[in-house]
Amino acid sequence: MAQQTKASMVKQKIKAWIIEGKVLPGEKIYSENELVKMFEVSRHTVRQAVGDLVHEGWLYREQGAGTFVSNKPAQAQSQPVSLTGKNIGVITTYISDYIFPSIIKGIESYLSAHGYSLTFACTDNDPEKEKQCLEAMINRNIDGLIVEPTRSSSYNPNLHYYLEMEQNNTPYLMINQYYPQLNPPNIILNDEKGGFVATDHLIKLGHQKVIGLFKSDDIQGLNRMQGFIRAFRENNIPFFSEMIVTYTTEEKEETLPHRLKEILLSEENRPTGIVCYNDEIAINVLNLLRELEIKVPDDISIVGYDDSYLTEASETKITSVTHPKMDMGIEAAKWIVAAVEKRDKESIEKWQKIYDPELIIRNSTSAVKRNHSENKHVI
Repeated sequence: MAQQTKASMVKQKIKAWIIEGKVLPGEKIYSENELVKMFEVSRHTVRQAVGDLVHEGWLYREQGAGTFVSNKPAQAQSQPVSLTGKNIGVITTYISDYIFPSIIKGIESYLSAHGYSLTFACTDNDPEKEKQCLEAMINRNIDGLIVEPTRSSSYNPNLHYYLEMEQNNTPYLMINQYYPQLNPPNIILNDEKGGFVATDHLIKLGHQKVIGLFKSDDIQGLNRMQGFIRAFRENNIPFFSEMIVTYTTEEKEETLPHRLKEILLSEENRPTGIVCYNDEIAINVLNLLRELEIKVPDDISIVGYDDSYLTEASETKITSVTHPKMDMGIEAAKWIVAAVEKRDKESIEKWQKIYDPELIIRNSTSAVKRNHSENKHVI
């Protein structure tokens, strides 16, 4: 409770700076280290406070540059009044200082430039919360909806809300993945290819003892896993079930680290390379390896996914697969505005955009050492 109070204090102070005009729109706020010293709180507390302000629209992040004040206060962003009187709903799975702020920034920048307002909600990857979000959006009579599916690898109990929107001619677009039963307009990343290029990179560096950490309750994780498996097939390397470690939303914090630690402490089964579901997991793995005094990339190479600011957050810069983030947000906003205004109706009804990912190589990966390759068939 004390930590939450400290985070709220930091958050309210930064918000006061913005309201009082001490920091203006577009200006950079203090760095994380400066805020830690200024408020005499932990780094986690500062991240929580700044993350909340990003999600509420007061601040935005630019990768490699810092955190800046948004062009208008969060209150103005949440008002349902706009030049056109149109309001677009946006539902994502998580509110975190990860990739979603960049997606939201892209959406908001286009919508505000075209006179649309935005209503934002979050499901925490929980179908019941998704139900509440959808009901709230429908009750607000939104003109269109941009949504990231919740637990997309399993049947969703809320499909009838989307069908209701279709019957009411309310356009909606799904991002990152989509519910296959609906086959709606969508913008996605080729995650199978992403999993492949990440794994193929390690294999080309001589790694054969590679494990993959994949989230199993979202389609993204299953598709990345599929690419992981394909890389072994195409390189004619034996594949074993132990090479894949899956986890669900609930297992991310405790079960996954425990299982990974067991693998890393086994000299016989220790991998030389790890493909991670995303950069957040990669950072957690990096911290665990540091705790176990296992060197990256000398002992183990790591590949992340999303090419987020987290790849540059540690002394070891993480090799990662790209995610379009802000561009995806802009494209989503363009589509929803066109759909609301019924421009080119035929092209938007069954529309899909697929981004091709690329691998950004940093210093978390290197060629496997000779003594590691001698036990290549032991997983």
